[in-house]
Amino acid sequence: MTDPRLLPFNGRVALRTLEGQVAAERFVDGDRARVTAPLADLRATPDGPRIRQWLRGARVRVIERRAGIAFAQAEADGLVGWLEAVALGPDHPVTHAVTAPATHLYTAPDLKSPDLAALSCGARLRITGTEGAFLRCADGFVPAQHVARLDIPAADPVAVAAGLLGTPYLWGGNARAGIDCSGLVQVACHLCAIPCPPDSDLQRAGLGAPLDPDAARRRGDLAFWPGHVGWLTDADTLLHANAHHMAVVQEPLADAIARMGVPAALRRL
Repeated sequence: MTDPRLLPFNGRVALRTLEGQVAAERFVDGDRARVTAPLADLRATPDGPRIRQWLRGARVRVIERRAGIAFAQAEADGLVGWLEAVALGPDHPVTHAVTAPATHLYTAPDLKSPDLAALSCGARLRITGTEGAFLRCADGFVPAQHVARLDIPAADPVAVAAGLLGTPYLWGGNARAGIDCSGLVQVACHLCAIPCPPDSDLQRAGLGAPLDPDAARRRGDLAFWPGHVGWLTDADTLLHANAHHMAVVQEPLADAIARMGVPAALRRL
């Protein structure tokens, strides 16, 4: 059976692809949509705690809408959950991603104009034109130097993750305002066009290939502990979002091992 986190079935309604596999009241094709809010909290149950965050521009399939909430599945990693329905809008093409740690959406192509929203690293936008040093999207303008075309992905996920140094730790977070260990890995991978599961246990099972514990470590390797993951910036340095520092930090791997034990697994992309 598919991991419940990735199963498009909420106990009542399921995607039609699950007919014959689950006992649902209704099977539906679902509707494509995009996250239009700057950031949306995803929950496993309508009133449960945050399990992950979806950034603006994320494409999803909406399976059910009711009472102002929606049950949906992310196209990027298959994660399912509930979010506020107002965070979603019609499906549309996207052309660019925010590559700066964060940026602002402005009302006009002018840095002194009112800002409409804060957008985090990894948010997707449809850019429709250029005005001076700004790029135009459907509802505002972003600084050109803060975004890049999706067809030119970043080359180094560690560099992307390092751009978020100092970000506060937030359980289930995927944004500059707050991020957790698996969110840091996922945001970095997605900007490099590397498919990435949402949680550290799924990342340990599905990202890259396993390394022998005695293998020479290098930049870009992933170190896993139970419930935790971090990037190696070199053989002896760990970059991770963690609850000990309550932030994204870079520290000697030896210090992390002294605190958490030897990594349970190493993987290489």
